[in-house]
Amino acid sequence: MINFKTAKAFGLAIPLSLLHAPVGRVEFLIWRILVAVAILGGVYPAWGQPPVASTLPAWMTDLVAGQTAEESQTLPTWFPRVLGAQATVIDQGVLPFRSPYRDANSFKANGDNQISQTYGLYLGSQPTPRLQLYFDLEMFKGDAISNATGLGGLTNGDVIRSGSVVLGKDPYVARGFLRYVVPLSSETAPVERDMDQIPGAQPIRRVEFKLGRFATNDDFDKNRYANSTRTQFMNWSLWNNTAWDFAADTRGFTNGVMVAWVNPAWTLRLGSFMMPTFANGNTLDEHVWNARGDNVELTLQISEDWGTVVRVLGFANQAQMGVYRDVTDKAKRLGTIPDVRRNDHPGRIKWGGGLNVEQPLADGGDTGVFLRLGYNDGKTETFAFTEVDRLAAFGIQVSGARWRRPKDAVGIAYALDALSPEHRHYLEHGGAGFLLGDGRLTYGLERILEAYYRCHLLRYVDVTPDYQYIENPGYNRDRGPAHVFALRLRVAF
Repeated sequence: MINFKTAKAFGLAIPLSLLHAPVGRVEFLIWRILVAVAILGGVYPAWGQPPVASTLPAWMTDLVAGQTAEESQTLPTWFPRVLGAQATVIDQGVLPFRSPYRDANSFKANGDNQISQTYGLYLGSQPTPRLQLYFDLEMFKGDAISNATGLGGLTNGDVIRSGSVVLGKDPYVARGFLRYVVPLSSETAPVERDMDQIPGAQPIRRVEFKLGRFATNDDFDKNRYANSTRTQFMNWSLWNNTAWDFAADTRGFTNGVMVAWVNPAWTLRLGSFMMPTFANGNTLDEHVWNARGDNVELTLQISEDWGTVVRVLGFANQAQMGVYRDVTDKAKRLGTIPDVRRNDHPGRIKWGGGLNVEQPLADGGDTGVFLRLGYNDGKTETFAFTEVDRLAAFGIQVSGARWRRPKDAVGIAYALDALSPEHRHYLEHGGAGFLLGDGRLTYGLERILEAYYRCHLLRYVDVTPDYQYIENPGYNRDRGPAHVFALRLRVAF
């Protein structure tokens, strides 16, 4: 369970497990630097504001993307700028729960406690007014509870897909891509500095091209109130459409191309991305003619006065997938346990879609509600994201402006995960995927309730206690319910 012993550090009660989380030399050094910067930013309010010439040398201000006006820049525009850096540590534990039986992929019923750590450095360059280059380095340490298996809606999105493939713990290239913009209007809108976003101005009507290595969900299925596991909901079924089996390797990234036609009232996005060579695989399949994920999404600004945003997503994946019904029928005839991986064949298709709605309510849009609905046909094996074939999720975010803490937020949301009949029957007969497999199954909807409070402590520091209640973990009415507690510490700038 979570270590609730506390230590007084700079007047704040912080779990000892979080203070001691980084254990290797590299992450220990990064952690100390980030903590020092965060403390300075909190102690000296002016420190950490966008640098100005009077406080830093002009070239240094330019290096950290503090200068947006072209006439004030001292370095050439192609010179890489630091757009951001972050460290997120999540201490998460699950209480013991009822479980009359279990198997290798079952959600651990005897209790578990794990700490995950992610670190990131985000760089950007602008060789020409229309061309931007981005390069991100990240590093992951630690583990998820139950080794990130046993649930459709897993509890910690920061350890996505780390369960079934052994990955190194060294720094890796998360993203490396180019973005090219074709203006369709002379009117522009300001763009603030952010991770993978160079500050400046961009046309309100434009065509965008992205090419290289990045995450499919960097551009698709975004939602203002449920989009980031590092600042909002942690459960997979609440920060993404889990029925969307989007193309990705084990770490969640892929190679591909995205084209967007952007207008103030609507945006149309198309994207095609490489699929892994096997389910939850860490290598991408180069045979793109029969191994790729194609996506299309239409975003509508329904009402400027109301601020309603609706996104409609469709996708079709081709990959070397197995068919649940074929292997289940064969296993019943032979009296064996089905294994969908033995039925893999190139060019098989999984298709589906989603509806994504965000509705601002108050506080300049910082208080609002969201809805996600997701579906895939569920005939072929889950291949890249998680074992969910149907999704309904909804929730609310309330800004701390209500109690004079505008940078705080409370989030409460509920998700229902379901399986297709073919997927369900496969698990009932003892089959296993890369996340699920109790050996048998008494099917029920997986029901997830999550609540968090994000407390903005210092300029760059957020601390978030989080609770998740999971009924029928792994869609199994014989097991659970599970109570999951977490504390998230994030330093970012």
